[in-house]
Parts: sequence; C-alpha cells; structure tokens
Amino acid sequence: MSVLDRIMGPEDVRAVSACELPVLAGEIRAFLIDAVCVTGGHLGPNLGVVELTLALHRVFDSPRDTLIFDTGHQAYVHKLLTGRRKGFDGLRQAGGLSGYPSRAESVHDVVENSHASTALSYADGLAKARQLAGEQDRAVVAVIGDGALTGGMAWEALNNLGGELQRPVIVVVNDNGRSYAPTTGALARHLNDLKFAGGAESCRNVFTDLGFTYFGPVDGHNTSEIEGALLRARALSRPVVVHVMTVKGKGYAPAEQDAADCLHAVGTVDPATGRPAPVVPEAAGATGAASAPSWTSVFSKCLLELAEQRENLVVVTAAMLRPTGLRLMRERFPERVFDVGIAEQHAVTSAAGLAMGGLHPVVAVYATFLGRAFDQVLMDVALHRLPVTFVLDRAGITGPDGPSHHGMWDLSLFSMVPGMRIAAPRDARRLEGLLGEAVGWEEGPTVLRLPKASAGPEISALARMDGIDILHRSSRRPLDVLLVGVGPLAGAAVEAARLLEGQGIGVTVADPRWVLPVNEALPALAARHQLVVSIEDGVVTGGTGWALAQECQAKGVQTPVVPLGLPREFIAHGSRTDLLAEAGLDAAGIVRTVRCILSVGEPGTAATVLEQVAR
Repeated sequence: MSVLDRIMGPEDVRAVSACELPVLAGEIRAFLIDAVCVTGGHLGPNLGVVELTLALHRVFDSPRDTLIFDTGHQAYVHKLLTGRRKGFDGLRQAGGLSGYPSRAESVHDVVENSHASTALSYADGLAKARQLAGEQDRAVVAVIGDGALTGGMAWEALNNLGGELQRPVIVVVNDNGRSYAPTTGALARHLNDLKFAGGAESCRNVFTDLGFTYFGPVDGHNTSEIEGALLRARALSRPVVVHVMTVKGKGYAPAEQDAADCLHAVGTVDPATGRPAPVVPEAAGATGAASAPSWTSVFSKCLLELAEQRENLVVVTAAMLRPTGLRLMRERFPERVFDVGIAEQHAVTSAAGLAMGGLHPVVAVYATFLGRAFDQVLMDVALHRLPVTFVLDRAGITGPDGPSHHGMWDLSLFSMVPGMRIAAPRDARRLEGLLGEAVGWEEGPTVLRLPKASAGPEISALARMDGIDILHRSSRRPLDVLLVGVGPLAGAAVEAARLLEGQGIGVTVADPRWVLPVNEALPALAARHQLVVSIEDGVVTGGTGWALAQECQAKGVQTPVVPLGLPREFIAHGSRTDLLAEAGLDAAGIVRTVRCILSVGEPGTAATVLEQVAR
C-alpha cells in the first residue's frame, strides 16, 4: 500500500511520519499528473502547492480551523487530502468533482468563488465572527498567491487585518513569481527583494509596516520547514504573514520548462510530454472542423492587423496576456501593451486615462471578470463617453470551469450602461469586421463578446438590411417566425430554420451584429412575423431578447417576443455543447420552443413558454 492509499482525511495526513512526507509528496504529484492529463484542469498551480498543502493539514484541524484558498484552482491537493481521490476521474466533468472548492462536496471547502484576491476579505469576516463568538482558538488561514496579491481587494483586506492586532489571521503568501505569466509591478519587485534579503524576518517590509508579523521566506517544498513557520504563526495569536516560496509545476519537467505559464491549465494532454492530445474541439452553435481556430486566436490576429494600421490602438489586460490572445501584440508592439496584474478595476480606469490621452484602448479580459469593474465601466468610462473597447473572452457558457467562470452576465449588466454598444460576431469574418468597427467608434465605449470555443464555419448573409444581416429567409408566405441569433448561436438558429421550414413553417433568421442597444429596424422586421424568438448565450433577464421585447412594446409591435437564453441561476460545470443543449439553445431546442408556441404537433401555448422564460 502506498502512503497516499492510507490518506482518507486530514487526520491521516497528520499521522504520516516525517520521513514519509517526501514519498507522499511524490505520490501526490504522480497522481495529479496522471489524473489531470486525462480530464484536463489546472495542473501547474497544484504541482506547486503539494508540500504547502500537506503542512497546512498537519498544523491545522480542518474543518474546525478554516483554510481558505484564494483563486481555488490551487485546491486539488486539498481535495485529495480530504477524501475525494476517487472523484478525480470525473474532475470538471458534468456531475463530477468541481475544479474549484465546492461546499456541496465537502465540509472542508468554505469558499468556492474562484475570482482572485478575495480570500483575505473572507478571512477578515470569519475572524470577526470567531471573535464575537468567543472562538478565537479556531484558526483562520488564507492562502493567496503573489499574483492575486496584485488585486486591490487584497490590499483593502490587508489594511483591515493589520489594523486589529488582537484578531489572529494567518496569511500564507504562495509566492511562485507568477499568475499565468510572471507577476508584474512594484509588489513583485518587493517580494523578490525579500526572497534574497539575508535575515528578511528581522527586516522592515510592506507587511510589517501594515502591522503583521512576517515569517519568511520559507522553502515551499520542505514540508517540515513550512510546518515550523505555521506553528510559530499560530502561537502568536495575532495577524501574521508567512511568505512561502514555491515553484509552479514543481516535479514535472514539461510544466517547469513551459515558459508560457508552467502548464497553468491544460486540456487532455500526453503525460509524457505535456503536449495536447488530439481532440475535436467544440464549435459554438455550429459544427466546425477539428482544425478550426479558436475565437481567441482569431481575435489575436485581427487585433495585430488593426494595430499595424492604427498607431493610437493600445491594449490593457489584467494578468491575462496569453489567455486573451495578446501574445502576438506583445511581441510586435510591446510598448503598446499594458498588463496591470489581477486588477480589473484599475485596468478599466487606466484605460479611461489612456482614452483621455487620445488613444483607443482595447481592454481584453474574461467576461466573468469584467463584472468586478462594473462601476469603473459605468462612471469612469461611459460617463465621460470615452472610446474604450472591451473584448470579453469566454463570454457565455465556458464549460468545465463552472459557475464562477461562465461569462453569462455581461449582456444584462452592460446593457444598462448609457452609450455602450455591444457586438457579438457569429463567425471569424464578422469578428474581424466588428472589431474594426469597434476601434473606429470614437463616441463612447464598445463591447465585443467571444465564446470559449472554436470559431465555426462562415455563415454568409443573404442580405444586409439597416445593419442587420439576414441569414435565412423562407419563400413561404406568410412569414411565421423570426429567429434572432446572437453571435455564434446564429448557427443554431439557421439550422433550426431549415428544420422548421421542412415542417411547413416559414422562418427568417436575422443577426443584428450590434446586439445592444436594439437596432431600430429590428422591431419593424419583427412586426412582419407572427412570432419572434431570440437566442443568446447569456442570462435571459435583461439580455438581448428582453430588450427587443421592450422595444417592440414601446413601438406598438404586437408580435410576441420569446427570449431564449440561460436561466438566472448558477450553472454547474459540464461541456459547453451539453450545457447549451440543456438550456434549449441548440437547433433541437429552438425547434421545440417554436413548435410549442405555435402549437404544431406539440402541447403548450405561447403563454406557457413565456411564463417559463420569465421564471
């Protein structure tokens, strides 16, 4: 029996002898490499925290003591040590283990929001609760990476934690020198200075100036050394920072040698090489060839072409340089690319300043993360009518990363922003055109949303009418149904139209291209049909279809509008294709909805469907 075979929970970790700890660490790494290379997931970050997580569970008694992992993709080792080894076969698969901490999975998981820089604020609140309950013997430990420490929320929390010397919280800084890419800015330089400062514990630093006791730097791959530092920290009963140095991808040569991001997140890969295994990528709303490029890579090339034509085009990102497709831009025009770290609020307002200086900034960020900077978009950019273009990668259903990463809220959120124009390209060619239009618009902010998928085949328009592309038009009269496809889901709308037409239903398919605000010509087009169904990869409430229904009502158009989209709930992880189908956003789902409303061979009425949509 291996040492790992004996681990069923944290108590078994504490029973492991000191001489067996290196063996256990090696077995954990081997297990993670084998498991994650099959399912995909966050490999590099977890290989780097093996010894640290072992030490945490040996010193602290979870769940009585609380362990909080900032940006919880580094919690795979924690899952292993808390009895979930058998679940790794289904990691990030529908119905399987989440790729992040999950309260539904285990009492040892406290926080499951995987957005960065939040752990210290959770710890602050929990410590206050423990103090009020007279339970200050229950330790509160927050593990945060040096990359996440670049976020403003982390410093708001440090300001509060360091100000209460009688409220013990242990902050473990997992310093591997990077998030995806190497950590940037003054903090990275300061942490690096501490690594090489002799007698750093006795030196004044940013943490001691904020009121913390500082222990470190500690070798993050020596379990005994980390244990010693954590025991000292616990014994002080005051705010303490334990600075732990780790290596991302530790113990796996392909990860350690990967200059891009140390195999931060992988799909299905060959364990021997760390290189991707042959897969057929999912297309968004249409079936594409296995060689179809990703939306991100198409954006990357289009952006570079525009930058070569427009000297005033600059780019801002929040520690997402490669994931959002900015590598080519950085290589060609390094002086025009600004990576501000995990600091979305700062990124947006800094972009506002760039626009005030006469430039046209493109802010490239995951759709789910821009929600963190809504106030800055509203008050710092839109209020000043500044020409800033936001390119939202991973908009809509993302798939295996689950509820915190689905980019499904952006249409509802940013539809409220005065002067904001939102575009959703249906294919690669439309991406090129709409991006060009966006960076050429100088009257206010724009948004371009892209899914996490392969860009499907080109969907040609039959005609363009007042800025609206007509993708399908039945010869049958009268026209029964208008399908309004938003972005890549236009492909599913066209497929559904052909199926419906074969059943004797006349269908028009329209792609508004610029989906919000509603094109003034769209209600007039709606009036020529008996029914309008919109299809969008975002939450229904406040989305494109919702706005179209309001606009039709305001203009006296009697045609009912049924918006199809995602429910207003947190959607679990699974494949993008399956989750879209479950929401009725594939061709079959669209056909079912239309037949139900028109009462053609299916039970149900429009009122029933509208009531379901409203819920």
